[in-house]
Amino acid sequence: MKTLEKYGIKLENNNLLKEALTHSSYAYEHGVLSYERLEFLGDAVLELVFSDYIYKTTNDPEGVMSKLRSHYVCENALCEYAKSINLKDYIRMGNGLKEANKTIIADVFEAIIAVIYLEHGIDKVKDLFNQIIVPYIEDGVDFIRDYKSLLQESVQPVKKVIEYKVVEESGPAHQKFFKVNVIIDGIVYGFGEGSTKKEAEQMAAEDAYNKKV
Repeated sequence: MKTLEKYGIKLENNNLLKEALTHSSYAYEHGVLSYERLEFLGDAVLELVFSDYIYKTTNDPEGVMSKLRSHYVCENALCEYAKSINLKDYIRMGNGLKEANKTIIADVFEAIIAVIYLEHGIDKVKDLFNQIIVPYIEDGVDFIRDYKSLLQESVQPVKKVIEYKVVEESGPAHQKFFKVNVIIDGIVYGFGEGSTKKEAEQMAAEDAYNKKV
């Protein structure tokens, strides 16, 4: 996987790599394994690596360390890390899905972490962590922003009315996908999509907020 080679990581087990990049929709259609088991392992490995890093680099109490860990291994953060190494371009999905959403991209990042761990051990995961994730920590990047609240606060002084409207709902019951518009005083200001209404609304609010409504 060339996107990882620039970080000094070469993955040899092609079958395991394909599994890490395979969404359940593609797995179902082609009779192969999805990334779900690898994601489970990668999540645990990433939490361990982060915990080790924050324990050794700070004197923060347990509560602060837990908060930092949840901040930098949340879905928004994982999705951003994945995008930084172009993982989205490699994800295999079924015909019913047009493109990977935030949840899928974050899951694949964790699955790739698992593959690196299985092939090269914890030290190689730490190497990648130091190169990709630590810069975000050092810069204090905020991954957990409640854009619905921020948008509400931004329009409060002029008493504008905000409405979130689902414009499309697709997928089976266990794998729903939502598209949402945020409407302010009758005008569409933002659009978002996600695997839950809440996620889609947050994305729509972020879109509108970044337009300085």
